[in-house]
Amino acid sequence: MQAGHPKWRRRAEARPGEIVQAAFEVFAEKGFAAAKLDEIAARAGVSKGALYLYFETKQDLFGAVVREAVAPNLDMVEAALAQATLPFPDLLRLLFARICQVITTSRLGSVAKLVIGESRNFPELARVWHDEVVSRALTAVSAAIRRGQERGEVRPGDPRLHAFSIVGPLLTGVIWRETFTPVGAPAVDLEALIAQHADTVLLGLAPRPEDRS
Repeated sequence: MQAGHPKWRRRAEARPGEIVQAAFEVFAEKGFAAAKLDEIAARAGVSKGALYLYFETKQDLFGAVVREAVAPNLDMVEAALAQATLPFPDLLRLLFARICQVITTSRLGSVAKLVIGESRNFPELARVWHDEVVSRALTAVSAAIRRGQERGEVRPGDPRLHAFSIVGPLLTGVIWRETFTPVGAPAVDLEALIAQHADTVLLGLAPRPEDRS
């Protein structure tokens, strides 16, 4: 088939995306250190040489996985948080619903566990995860909390620290599911955890009488 043929061009253009998706799956299954470029290339249906046309190192490939296969999941979270007209309790429940959807329908938890487990030996993984995922999420949640404070819906306090208190139990649930459930620990119902945590957060962040005086 001629190189200029439309079908050949479509296949060539699709290859980076196919490689990234294959890498996402292999990283989630094997971890970063144990993931082999040969296996990623084979799963993507390309040669190892073709893989190197797009990504020079495994670290580059991980960065592409985070930017193209993980970070886009944050778009709907950020979109939910940007609905500034919603009362904070409604906004928080919408946020938790979006987070639950992402966690339960993707391999996000596996990649998060990978970063936590391997960042000491591969600090670049933590840097990419922070810049492309964690920082974006904390910024969006902090901004929503700050707007809630300005409307008198959220008690005073550092919005970023409030954001940590909101996200922390969700991360614990994800790590539990990825680390302990596979070795026989009782499973955690993430949907139930998130629903109960929403009630706890809203009670804890509700303004006190002295905050309104």
